[in-house]
Amino acid sequence: MPRQPNSVKTVTLTVSTTPHVYEYLVSLVDTGLFGKNPADAAERLIARGVEGHLSEGTLLRTDPARARRNK
Repeated sequence: MPRQPNSVKTVTLTVSTTPHVYEYLVSLVDTGLFGKNPADAAERLIARGVEGHLSEGTLLRTDPARARRNK
């Protein structure tokens, strides 16, 4: 069964990395826990990192409505 469309608005971000890091992302995808491709794995790692910094207090939560207005 196909996935439902993402109900959360997204933006596109281009990330360049080394071949070595790319292979790590491929390895994560191969576990089946990090999406279907290296870009999915990178997005999940970024999201986890942001969540960790929010939990630690090293990154302050922003108002999503304010962020939308500033675009």
